[in-house]
Amino acid sequence: MTTILRRISCLALGLLLVGIGTAAFAQDAKSAALAKELTKLMDAKKLTTLAARDAAEPEAYVAVMYFSGSQMLVVGAKYAPAELMNAKLLRREYQDAYIDLNSAGKPGTKVFIEDGAADGLKPDHEQNRAADSIEQGGKTTKFDFDWKKEQKISDADYQKMLDDADKLYSRLLTALIVEARKQ
Repeated sequence: MTTILRRISCLALGLLLVGIGTAAFAQDAKSAALAKELTKLMDAKKLTTLAARDAAEPEAYVAVMYFSGSQMLVVGAKYAPAELMNAKLLRREYQDAYIDLNSAGKPGTKVFIEDGAADGLKPDHEQNRAADSIEQGGKTTKFDFDWKKEQKISDADYQKMLDDADKLYSRLLTALIVEARKQ
């Protein structure tokens, strides 16, 4: 009987620690506040697409396709020749910039983020809601309830991937917010 109680106690403690880790991420997710700010700006200015230079990376750009109240698709990549992309940004041809970054960015530099609820990256979503995901280096990581079963990775690896994705997404959102404020 004592062994069963110990196992139950260990299981409960493990679940509590995972729950605390998830709650801590939800509070610390920088992309949540930035996504909220960007969606507010895009709604106010009636924008569905937007593109900008990524100040952190030379020759890199970021673009978003926004479906008001439901989803943001963000792509970032290096693009050459830069003059062509710069001209699109000057002419505010944001949809063309989005398409070009998604299809013709420099190989190996593209990152594609699906923010399923346009609310920042979250470790999981309610059932029947679109999950968040990131595609980078040809690998897609999905952030949802089934991550452990589908991706077969440890809790620590999942948390690290989510933290890294949140940092990258926050950087891309920041570049877009700067551009949205200029509109």
